[in-house]
Amino acid sequence: MSNLETAPQETLCAAAPAPGPVVERLTGHAVALGGPRAMTVTRTLPNRERRMVGAWCFIDDYGPEAAAMRVPPHPHTGLQTVTWLLSGEVLHRDSVGSRQEVRPGQLNLMTAGRGISHAEESAEALLHGVQLWVALPDGDRQVAPHFEHHADLPVLTEGDARVTVITGSLGGVTSPARAYTPLLGAEVTISGDAVLPLEPGFEHAALLLSGDVEVAGARLDRGTLLYLGSGRPDLRLAGQGRLLLLGGEPFEEEIVMWWNFIGRDHDEIVAFRQEWAEGGAFGTVRGAGDAPLPAPALPTTRLKPRGRVR
Repeated sequence: MSNLETAPQETLCAAAPAPGPVVERLTGHAVALGGPRAMTVTRTLPNRERRMVGAWCFIDDYGPEAAAMRVPPHPHTGLQTVTWLLSGEVLHRDSVGSRQEVRPGQLNLMTAGRGISHAEESAEALLHGVQLWVALPDGDRQVAPHFEHHADLPVLTEGDARVTVITGSLGGVTSPARAYTPLLGAEVTISGDAVLPLEPGFEHAALLLSGDVEVAGARLDRGTLLYLGSGRPDLRLAGQGRLLLLGGEPFEEEIVMWWNFIGRDHDEIVAFRQEWAEGGAFGTVRGAGDAPLPAPALPTTRLKPRGRVR
């Protein structure tokens, strides 16, 4: 799943100093993908108050909902997409020839690099999952596009918590997924109390997936990303449920994020859009039953990389 808004707003991001340990609630907003009959997701990043956590720059949480996903071929540049399911199955196809179904507990990771296109679909089912993007640093954003599927991911047990490490490392356990910046993505299942070790130089955030959970003494709410800042050597959790723990070294570059593209200035975004509309730089998604998604109109003002924290 990706950003299918017909009138996307410019997302303005730039480096900002890590604030130290905080507890800051970032309320998400509902977004209908592809029209009134499409799935509705809750988007917590980018947020009005804060637009990135490490290199994580986009979070859509959807379900549980009985639905059939059908996302037509569309492009990406300068980012990685992370697909994580709690229920249901989704089929991924892309322009480098990948065809891979993802199920709960498995990871589909697509690196767009200099440009890729993909499509996603599912049968009618109870769907519940999270779609995330990771911004690529300038030195790696022109890498050749590629795709990874990881059916078995490493697990860390701490107290009453079972932690699946999706990307990056936690407590000496490292995911096999390719990361281009120091990063953490993990699903935590908690049934009681636990203290998780953290990298103090990372900023962190937590997203409730199900249940009733407290993190750093604060109750998690569905549809709200709890931003935790940096400087924490550990994190206390309590309750019964599942959550997504995200973290990373503060991203030290300005970016422009518009529609499904991440670039560095207005002219790059214009070029990406034109290539999608007129050229073959994004390849062809074989087997997709729908026509490629047309790019929306650009805004009338120039896109600018500005502050990542409002």
